[in-house]
Amino acid sequence: MLKKSILVLFAALAVGAVHAQDTLKKIKDTGSVTMGVRESSGALAFTLGDGKYTGFHYDVCQHVLADVQKQLGLAKLDIKYQPVTSQNRIPLVQNGTVDIECGSTTNNATRQKDVAFAPTLYVEEVRIAVKANSGITSINQLANKTVATTTGTTSVQLLRKHEKATGVDFKEVFGKDHADSFLLLESGRADAFVMDGQILAGLISKSKNPADYKIVGEVLSVEPIGIMFRKDDPAFKKTVDTSILALIKSGDVAKLYDKWFMQPIPPSNTKVGLPASDATKAAWANPNDKPAEDYAKK
Repeated sequence: MLKKSILVLFAALAVGAVHAQDTLKKIKDTGSVTMGVRESSGALAFTLGDGKYTGFHYDVCQHVLADVQKQLGLAKLDIKYQPVTSQNRIPLVQNGTVDIECGSTTNNATRQKDVAFAPTLYVEEVRIAVKANSGITSINQLANKTVATTTGTTSVQLLRKHEKATGVDFKEVFGKDHADSFLLLESGRADAFVMDGQILAGLISKSKNPADYKIVGEVLSVEPIGIMFRKDDPAFKKTVDTSILALIKSGDVAKLYDKWFMQPIPPSNTKVGLPASDATKAAWANPNDKPAEDYAKK
């Protein structure tokens, strides 16, 4: 009986392994692919409403999936969109619900145990947004303040670990997504919102009065942001990586960056106004899928 149980277990594991390794076959067999999208991840990925999504990583993924369609010889590829959050994005990739996640996910060593990442196209700096009239300019001024962040992100942990936060006692409040977290700041329920700088800049640019907010304080972390997909699927990773490397080499990635971060974007036609950082330019010059820990060592 034990031997039979072990055989059943190995059979189940084998099925799981096959499922994890044939995304291209799954796409070819069904003629469809599911893209994980974010509703409020700044200029990287956001919703326009009515089931429509856009942004820098969204555009990159559209290029990638066009290359997938061409490689598989499909006359048509049905792209389905699955909204994901910071909490559920990794499980939805792992269980096969989402084939490629095109949001604002940090590539780190812990996550690389569960999923795979494409070459980094954007390197983020985690910062703090406050109201312009708050007087807050540094982490050590957050003592006895309320700090907002988004459930499922690592931002507050980064804040607590920062040397300037030693002995600083603050209260945490959580938004269900980035827009909800910004609302906590906007409504006065939070004194600061800690998150990726471009997400903060994007939310501020789309707020009622952008001049009422500013991004301040020390850089909490430098993090590579990547497009995510299932682990142990070398054929799909090679296809995605090849497509992205071609985008970088052609200069189209730099053009897409300019489109989303330096030009007016929908729906309010305001500019995020965030030039590509030296770290982002370095990621384009030397494409890789190294985790955040490698950046921290520098």
